Amino acid sequence: MNSMLRVRQIALACTAAWALVACGGGGGGSSAGAPNATPSTGFSGQDASAPTATNNIATDGLNWINYRRSQIGMPALARNAVIDTAAQGHSDYQRINNVVTHDQTAGKTGYTGARLQDRLQNAGYVFGSPNAIGEVISATSNGSGFYMAEELITAIYHRFVIFEPVFKEIGAGAATTSANYSYFTADFVANNGYGTGIAAGTIVTWPFNGQTQVAPNFNSDYEEPDPVPDRSVVGYPVSVHTNLDRTLTVQSFTMRAHGTSSDLETRLLALGKDSNTTTKSAAAIVPLAQLASATTYDVSFSGAIDGVPVSRNWSFTTK
Repeated sequence: MNSMLRVRQIALACTAAWALVACGGGGGGSSAGAPNATPSTGFSGQDASAPTATNNIATDGLNWINYRRSQIGMPALARNAVIDTAAQGHSDYQRINNVVTHDQTAGKTGYTGARLQDRLQNAGYVFGSPNAIGEVISATSNGSGFYMAEELITAIYHRFVIFEPVFKEIGAGAATTSANYSYFTADFVANNGYGTGIAAGTIVTWPFNGQTQVAPNFNSDYEEPDPVPDRSVVGYPVSVHTNLDRTLTVQSFTMRAHGTSSDLETRLLALGKDSNTTTKSAAAIVPLAQLASATTYDVSFSGAIDGVPVSRNWSFTTK
């Protein structure tokens, strides 16, 4: 499916001043088809707690993000109507102006604020300190919020935002053209302090241990900036995450087909190793070739959180 996704990676402020960590761009990559009604959406790793489709893109996308977070032990995000207003205004702006962007231009129809923090404040959100914000956008002809959220999770720079443990609130908005092309915006906030996140000194992984029916491929050309610029179709990205205010360092991050002795060739996305990875609390590897179907892969990670060693071994199976 032809789609465009964009991401603004986490922006945080420990004082009154905004300190932008990064701005990236988006992509697709999930090969999953359009979802059906519960109990099966056809997506990898789904269980009985998957949300029921409402056929409202914004609500379904938000619910799917919270569902995926809960699967790996992250706190659910509270929906905030003021953040909804900012996200909805930005989806409307993109629809009206036929653009996929994080930045609005003053004077254009539908203008609600140049940057994410402007749009949130103009909607009435009042910031305290410390705080952190992030935004992900999907634009596609598939009108399912489940599908759009799953694509955003597949695209690795988006995943760094969606799976930030310390976010506390979320808002979402969607707008659809007369040609059934839809824009979905999700905005994330931690304000007046970070959320509890995950336990100190621990990591969570995606795919999670034992996950099945994982897509074997990812079209990195849909991600902007492209995480694997010299390839088009690559393998499904594998990632580890800890809390925003921690520093994750990578010593070794490998994967191989179960029962084999050779590691796959991968590209490491981590702070200092990849110019487009600006979060210090997450890392990923992207296999440089599409994964085999119906195959179990073993992943091994070793590194440190704030200098304290951490390691994890886990497996997942492709569809």
